[in-house]
Amino acid sequence: MELLDVYTRGYLLFVSFVLGSIFASFLTCQADRIASKKDWVHGHSKCDSCGHELGAKDLIPIVSYVWNKGKCSNCGNKIPSSCLFGEVLLGCLFMGIVNRFGLSVLCLRYLCLVCILFGLSIVDFKTYEIPDGYIVSGIVVWFLTCFLMGEPLLEQLKTGLLGGFVVSGLMLGITLLFELVAKKEGMGGGDIKLFFMVGLYLGMGLSFLNLFVSCLIGLVFVVVLKNSKIPFGPSISIATYLTLLYGSYVLSWYLGLFI
Repeated sequence: MELLDVYTRGYLLFVSFVLGSIFASFLTCQADRIASKKDWVHGHSKCDSCGHELGAKDLIPIVSYVWNKGKCSNCGNKIPSSCLFGEVLLGCLFMGIVNRFGLSVLCLRYLCLVCILFGLSIVDFKTYEIPDGYIVSGIVVWFLTCFLMGEPLLEQLKTGLLGGFVVSGLMLGITLLFELVAKKEGMGGGDIKLFFMVGLYLGMGLSFLNLFVSCLIGLVFVVVLKNSKIPFGPSISIATYLTLLYGSYVLSWYLGLFI
């Protein structure tokens, strides 16, 4: 029985990795078009170099990149390695969520959130903007899955809205005060909206932890990129993922120091 469970878990993790890489292929293309102000709903995928319309054999996540040695099958120009990285990354992120939460509604909710965070991080990294569409999508997913969680709806709304409004409201107040005193631009409105959206999923306690981790990761990006101006969306997204997986453990450990 234990051996069967090992095989079953391994199979589920493999399937989740494959699904993650498939979604990454679509989300990367979507994010690139959004960042370039192009229509992402219509049209087929094309090579950025020669404009060749990609066929089915060119669109198999990871496999097509490796098979074609990282080059366009038509013109031979190099395909950005970020495409492969994104497919492997989201596949691994899917595996982490499935491994932590199993086959559940909560797992489905978080997989949808991870997809949204993945897409908006790409756009923010390229444009320093977070489109409202990603924020709205995250809010809609959270609200719709509330009906499937098996918990009182009003209690879920109270917990989620507290997590969303308290942290985002705090950041909005600090940003306005900073801009008033320093006469400089503070945190972008998209980042504050993102804190609100992920706060719905995390609740108030985990939202404060998420804020702390986001700032730490942001500092790492500043040091690594050697640039004082960085897109903060990816930092919030990474912190949110880590908080989803490990936040409850960290919070329990921290509270246990005082109780």
